[in-house]
Amino acid sequence: MTRIFSGIKPTGHLTLGNYLGALRRWVEVDQHQSDALFSVVDLHALTMEHDPARVRRLSRQAATLMLAAGLDPERCTVFVQSHVDEHARLSYLLECTATDGELRRMIQYKEKGAQARATGQSVRMSLLTYPVLMAADILAYGADEVPVGDDQAQHVELTRDLAVRFNQRYGHTFTVPKATHPPVAARVMDLQDPASKMGKSRESGAGIVYLLDDADMVRKKIMRAVTDSGREVEYDRESRPGIANLLEILASCEGGNPNEFAGVYESYGALKKDTAEAVVELLRPVRERHAELAADPGHVDDVLRKGAERARGMARPRVDAAYRAIGLLPA
Repeated sequence: MTRIFSGIKPTGHLTLGNYLGALRRWVEVDQHQSDALFSVVDLHALTMEHDPARVRRLSRQAATLMLAAGLDPERCTVFVQSHVDEHARLSYLLECTATDGELRRMIQYKEKGAQARATGQSVRMSLLTYPVLMAADILAYGADEVPVGDDQAQHVELTRDLAVRFNQRYGHTFTVPKATHPPVAARVMDLQDPASKMGKSRESGAGIVYLLDDADMVRKKIMRAVTDSGREVEYDRESRPGIANLLEILASCEGGNPNEFAGVYESYGALKKDTAEAVVELLRPVRERHAELAADPGHVDDVLRKGAERARGMARPRVDAAYRAIGLLPA
C-alpha cells in the first residue's frame, strides 16, 4: 500500500486554501487509498519570531480541525511532529548530506529571509535548514508520495535529491518520494491580492477565509473580493486573476471545471454570491464538528498520543538504520 506523509504548520489559523488545497484531499482520497500520516509540523513554526503560547494554541487548533475535517484515526495516523524525536534525529544526518548552496537556492528561504530583514529581524539558521527537516519528516517514514501545494514542490525535489545522495554514499536506506498535486485549487489566492497565496500567516485577514470564520464573515469577505477590469466572466489566470480565483474556488466547492462555471455567469456579483454560499456550505460541517471536538480536549489528546506512538514505531527502525549507515556506533 502506498505510504504518504503530509503536514500543516501551525503559524496561523487554517484557511480555505489549506482545506481545498490539502485537507479535503487527505480526507476524501488519501486516508482511504494510502497508508497515510498527517502531522502538525510544529517544529517548522520556530523558524521565525513567534509567541510560544500561540504556537501551542495553534497546534492544538490545527490538530482539532484536521479531525473535524474528517481525518479518521482508525484509518490514518494523526500526530504532532515534536512528539516524535526521530524527526530531529534524522534532520541532523540530512544536514550532513545537504549543501549550503542548495539550501540557499530555496525560494521560500529567499522570500522569508527578505521579509525578516525588511522588518529589522535577524534570519534564523533554522529558516535556512528547515527544508532538511521537512525532508526528514518524509524520509523517516519511507513515504512514497507527498501531497503538497505548488509552493512546496521545490522542497520535495530537495528531499528526493537528499534521499538519492544518502543512498549512493552510505547504502540504500530511504525510499525516494514523489510530490502529488490535487487537480484544482492547489493554490487558492488571497481575495484582496489574487497574485499572492491565501496564506494563514499573512498580516491582513481581509482576503483570507479562515475555516472558523462564521457564515456572515465568509460572505462578507467573498463579496468584497477584488475583481478585474472588464465585465465578462472569463477564466484567465494571467489577465483576470481575481475572477479566475473565484471560479477555481467555486469549482473546487461544487466539483467541476472553472472554464465551465465561467460560461454560466453574466456578472461578477452573481459569481461572488454563489461562491460565497458554496464556501459557507462547504465549511459548515467542519465548524460544527470542531466545536464538538474543542469541547472534549481529552479525546484530541488521546488521538495525538496514540498517533505519535504509531508514528514513532514506523520511523525509529529506519532512522536507526540511517545512523548505522552513516557511521555512528549503535547505542
